Order: sequence, then C-alpha cells, then structure tokens
Amino acid sequence: MVLPHGIPLAVHLISTFYGDLCSKVCECLLRRGTLTSAQIIRFTGLSKEHVFNCLRVLTHQNCVQAFTIQQEGAIGDAPRIFTHYMAIFDNIINKLRATKFMHIVSEELGEDCLDIFQGLIQHGRLSLDQIIDRVNQKTGSSNVEAVHNSFRRLLSARFIERCPAPEPFLAPLTEEETRAKKRGAKSGKIAEQQTIEQRALAAAAPAESMRFAMEIGDISERMGEESTNSPTVGEKRKKDVSKSDEDVLDRRKEVLWRVNFEEFVLRLLHKACISYVKTRINNEASIVLSAILDLSQQSETRLKAEKSPYLSINDIYDEVIKKDGGVGMDLERVQTSLDQLGCQTLSTDIDESYSVDIKSIIQMAQNEEVESMILKRYGKEAYRIFRLLSKAGRLVETDKISDSTFVEKKETVQILFKLWKDEYLHMEKITTTGARQSTFNLWKVDQQRLGGTFLDEMYHALLNLRLRIIYEQERGKEAILLPNDKHDDKQQNKFMIYRVVRATLERSLMNLDEAVVLFHHF
Repeated sequence: MVLPHGIPLAVHLISTFYGDLCSKVCECLLRRGTLTSAQIIRFTGLSKEHVFNCLRVLTHQNCVQAFTIQQEGAIGDAPRIFTHYMAIFDNIINKLRATKFMHIVSEELGEDCLDIFQGLIQHGRLSLDQIIDRVNQKTGSSNVEAVHNSFRRLLSARFIERCPAPEPFLAPLTEEETRAKKRGAKSGKIAEQQTIEQRALAAAAPAESMRFAMEIGDISERMGEESTNSPTVGEKRKKDVSKSDEDVLDRRKEVLWRVNFEEFVLRLLHKACISYVKTRINNEASIVLSAILDLSQQSETRLKAEKSPYLSINDIYDEVIKKDGGVGMDLERVQTSLDQLGCQTLSTDIDESYSVDIKSIIQMAQNEEVESMILKRYGKEAYRIFRLLSKAGRLVETDKISDSTFVEKKETVQILFKLWKDEYLHMEKITTTGARQSTFNLWKVDQQRLGGTFLDEMYHALLNLRLRIIYEQERGKEAILLPNDKHDDKQQNKFMIYRVVRATLERSLMNLDEAVVLFHHF
C-alpha cells in the first residue's frame, strides 16, 4: 500500500520526467489501484490514444506492469480476458536515485560500462542491438566486442537484468485456494495468499536462471550495422511515445534489458548499515561488516535478508585485508569486531563461522533516525521518554515513565499524548475492577506503525525539497539571463548565494533519501 504523501511525490517525479499526461495516468493507478484501460480512460477523462501512449511510456520506463486475467461473463456468456495495469511505486521512487546508481557503476566498473548503463537509465528498456547502436553512436566507433564485454560485466555484477514479460496471464485461483483465502479472512488472520499485484509481478519476472544470462542468440549479428530504430543519444521521452517505442513494445520475442533496481537498493542499504556501525562502534567494526556484506552478496537472493549466511572466520579475514584500512588488522582484532557486531557463532571441527543480524542493525539505525527527529521537534524530555519506550519494547505505565526519565508527571502526560496524537506511540487504557475502580494508561512504541508514519513524513519532506530545488533553478536562470550591463556585483552575489543554496538542498535531498532506503525497504 502506497503511503499518502508517497503518491504526490511519485506523481511529481513522473510529471518531471515524462510529462503531465503520464503523471495523470500514474496518479489514477496509484490512488485507485489496478485498473483496465477502459477504467483509466473513464477516471482520467483522457482520450483512448493518450491513455495508451502514456501506458506504453510508463511500461517502457518500468513504472507500470500489465497483466491479463480471466473474468466471468454475464449469465450465458463465456469468460473474457481483460488486461489490467498496475503502477510500481518502488520503481518510480528509484528515479530519484539515478545519480547514485551511476556513481556506483562508474566506481566499480568504469566509464565503458557507465555508457551502457546511462542508456538504460534514460530509455528504460533496450535490446542488445539498440545498446550497441547507442554506444557506437556516442563514441563514433564500431567496436561491438568491447560493448559485449562491458555488457557482460554489468550482468555479472547484477546491475542489469532481463525485462519482465509484458503481459503475463494469471490463471484463476483453484477452488482449494479460494476456500483457503475465505477461511483466512473469516478467522480474522492475515491470509498468506498473495495479492493479485504480487501474483502479477511474480508471473512477469524471468526465471532466476535466465534473469542475468546472455545467451548466444542474444549476441548481435549485425556487427555495427546502423539501426533505424535505435534511440538517439540524449533524446528524452516526454508526454508522447515515439515510433521506436511502439516497435520495441510490439516485438515481444526480442530480449529487452533494464536496470536491476533491487541490486542497487541492496547496496545502498548495506552502505547505510556500514555508516551506522562506523559511527556507533568504530571504523574496524565497519570494515568487518563491509567484508561480511560483500561475501553475503554472492549468496543473497532477496532484498530483505534478515541475517547474513554463516561465513568462515578465515574467509572474513581474507576479505577484510583487501579493504582500505583492513591491511593492518590481525585475526584477533577481526574477532573483537565480530563480537562487537553481536554476530552469532557456529563452531565446527575446522574453524568458527559467523552470521551478522542485518535486521537488528537496520532497526537500531532506524531508531536513531527517529530519536534524532524527536529531539529536534519535541525537545530533550520527549527524547528521553521516547528512547526509554523504544528500548523497553513493551507497555509501560505513565508513572514509571515519569520516574525513570526524571520528568514531572504533568509534563510527561502532555508529551505522551502529543507523541500519541502524532502516531509515534501506541496507547492502551486499562481499567481495574474492585471496590475502587480506576483507569490508567500504558504506552509503547509500535515499531511497524512508527516506521510507516516516519516514512510518510520523509516522502513529504522529499517532495518539498524537490519543489524548492526547482524554484531555485528558476531563480538561477533569471540571474544568468540578465543583460550584461545588469550583471553588477550585487547580482553576482545573488547568483553565488543561489549556487550555495542549491548545493545545500541537493545534499539534504540525498541524505534524506538514505533514511528513506532504511525505512522503505525493510
């Protein structure tokens, strides 16, 4: 479920990159859920042509996924097949992180791989032939083998992947599955059945064995032949879809490739964990954690892995000494850092293996982010109260909170109710029975609900920062476009102030997004 402030942020991003018509279609899907094209036309008031053009652009940019399902017809009519469309919120938000992703590729694989990656960031989905044409067009060369090598390196790093199926068919649920779903709903339990959107994404996803595989048949046979349908370097899609897009979408059998957002988000998540450990423990512990996470990537198959696999102490040490600052560490110091990280130990006859609790580190980093905000917004007393409840992890009575934090009871009650009203705390009223009936309140931090509240506020802040940056850009343009005789010292100072303000805002945007990664993806 998309949070309230997440929708305006996503709509703003789509409007910025692909135009107002696409943003209108996207907003309709985000607010109303999965819809058919006829429903989108009715709800948006756009023409059929505009809606289909927008859906093509959004699908090509990995922001919308189509799927077909069978629906029962009227009495006496045969079942009919309908195409539905769903917005993919996570992929839309990842548009914010394109610069970070390109920096990772450039740093790890170099400029040759970055040229290919930039094309996929810009155009969404490309065939291998189109990638070759684009790179050759940009560099002015026809070295197909070099492009193949760079492409394989991107695949090996899992930075790109095969695109999902354009319109997978979802078979109707069996009678047994339907009965199980109804039983789950009637019993008040959360049904383990997947939503239709989850089923669609799973059906569209390529098999894991093929996801990062480049078959011999994928290799271009044209060896630098000019392509009439390759995207022009620097060309951007906005508001309307080009003929080349339609051709690409119609060629269902051709293998298309896209950016693997999951891999990049995983790396950003690990980076946030390493940064937290470096601040809270020490630099050596962060180096050891970085080594463990690098080794874990080889076996990690899902984004939300809560613990790393068990790794040999010798393997960890070998990885540690490869890193900056890790050369001088001996086995004993590595062992100390593992203990500081709270790693679980598995002893064997050969040596000891260790597993780090990634979820625990992320939760501690999340708590620190929230506590920092509580301190700034509500003051020191509220910070002490919230920190006490966060560490307690259970319901605590008002008087005990007041006594433990050394805050007067009257002030404690005011702070607790303020935090509760803003959805940072959970409250339960308890009424005692007996000769003298009384009522008192118990308080605790509901981590799951708190994460949603804090994440929604960060989406709101991200949108405000984006809008402010756009406003500052317009102010900068006005200063640049002034006639030469009006560029006095005062105007130059204004322009310099604009550059400083914009740099500060963009840095704040990147820092805020790091916190969003912590809360949104775990």
